[in-house]
Amino acid sequence: MSFDEEIRIRTAHCNDVILKFLPLEEGYAKEVIEAMNYSVNAGGKRLRPMFIYETNKMYCGRPEICEPFMAAIEMIHTYSLVHDDLPEMDNDEYRRGRKTTHAVYGQGMAVLAGDGLLNFGYETAIRAFEAADNAEETENIAQALLLLAANAGIYGMVGGQCADLVSENEKIDDSTLLYIHKHKTACMIESGLQIGAILAGAPSEEVRNLGRIGEDIGIAFQIQDDILDVEGNIEELGKTIGKDAVEGKNTYVSIHGIENAKADVRKRTDEALKLFDGLSVKNDFLRELMIKLVERTN
Repeated sequence: MSFDEEIRIRTAHCNDVILKFLPLEEGYAKEVIEAMNYSVNAGGKRLRPMFIYETNKMYCGRPEICEPFMAAIEMIHTYSLVHDDLPEMDNDEYRRGRKTTHAVYGQGMAVLAGDGLLNFGYETAIRAFEAADNAEETENIAQALLLLAANAGIYGMVGGQCADLVSENEKIDDSTLLYIHKHKTACMIESGLQIGAILAGAPSEEVRNLGRIGEDIGIAFQIQDDILDVEGNIEELGKTIGKDAVEGKNTYVSIHGIENAKADVRKRTDEALKLFDGLSVKNDFLRELMIKLVERTN
């Protein structure tokens, strides 16, 4: 089986899991639920739930416990995209090859859809407690919830988005840019890699190393995103390109140049793979996936 086929199978599995947890489109909240589901069903790589599933499997965890977190992390990630696309933020009309949520449902409903996805994500993750068989699993779920919330909040993704917003049209240094990339993007990738391991009861040292791997891969992923905004095309990316330069946004490319950006993608990927190869358990698919992510053209 080719690697592309393996990705398709795993992506389909993640989609099936996510669909199980989406809310029914009914009642007085029907329109906001429709907007929520439209946003989640726009597609995407499903990387974060895939990371949870793969690391959980690596450490012999139970899918019944990790599935609510798989759906939850994709809901939270999607909420961030819905809000990021708003006119007051990045003002994007297309996401994943189709109209963004605010372009279809209006700005007010898009705000509510993002709010709904964030909250319903936590409601969904909490359902993992229903599958816990013992005190250890209950404690693991609690730890995973704390990590998910922290990495999505003001000291994680929201903090990174804040720093990105206030630095627009301002000259920033490298440390500020790295803060933005780590918190806006890498934090939720760290969450994916660590949560699956935590739920399976992995050793704390390995969980910490998975966090370091997630940071390197997440930053490399964002640098590659900055590169694709310069060298990519809308057909492959499914979103507008060249907007960063037009809007004067700070990116890794604008600060370091295209060649240095490419070199740093390779360096961070190599560091992540070295740590990954040092783990006590192996996952060849996940290793290859990390390489493909930072070599992607879409």
